[in-house]
Amino acid sequence: MSALPDLSFVPAPGAAPLWRRVAAATAVQLRTTLGNGEQLLLQLAIPVLVLLVFTLAPILDLGPGPRIAFVAPGVLALAILSAAFTGQAIATGFERRYGVLKLLGATPLGRGGLLAGKTLGVLATELLQIAVLVVISLLLGWRPGGGWGVAIPLLVLGTIAFSGLGLLVAGTLRAEATLGAANLLYLVLLVLGGVAFPIRVFPGWLQAVSSLLPITALTDGLRAAFSAGGVPWADALILAVWAVLGLGGAALTFRWE
Repeated sequence: MSALPDLSFVPAPGAAPLWRRVAAATAVQLRTTLGNGEQLLLQLAIPVLVLLVFTLAPILDLGPGPRIAFVAPGVLALAILSAAFTGQAIATGFERRYGVLKLLGATPLGRGGLLAGKTLGVLATELLQIAVLVVISLLLGWRPGGGWGVAIPLLVLGTIAFSGLGLLVAGTLRAEATLGAANLLYLVLLVLGGVAFPIRVFPGWLQAVSSLLPITALTDGLRAAFSAGGVPWADALILAVWAVLGLGGAALTFRWE
């Protein structure tokens, strides 16, 4: 009696490993961002413009030392805000409107895989942003010293916090409302976050509110890292709290359609 043929399927059916699903989502996020001219304008052109204007034009008293020493860390934080929060929220909101997220929801990617892939994609985009901004800042006379060992973890933590908040907004509001809310919050955080001028120019109560914002924690933390070289634990704690609140809220409330 002849043996039965092997009818097993090759490759075996089933979902790819989680890391491959997240890697694929990350690649899609990166290609989408780099192919969108409006997002590149928001994430690169505006931070470069703020860097040049507030460094070269003596608009406000930024304290002792070179102006670039104050402005450059703030603009790095602004780049993280632009990519991880505003750009991410707007893009995700319209992906939900056009049914892209609904299609992804039918795949094995899952909510956690989508959130991880989008956050990693933003991190990859930020490498380009930071490289361009650092080169321009160095040409303008910035001397950051040896603070990168502290600054890089702060940048990553800030990315996680803003990415979670961006996905929280995009996952709960309609696309048009997300567009308006993300742009409005971008302007508010740009003004209140100590990006290009110190928050000491605000009234006392507004300084207290501003000190609790994630953008202020990131700007102050970066300035402390590049100037003193120490670890700004208070700023890192504020960013960590916002990261937990943002990603936790996004994971609980994110809707595919």
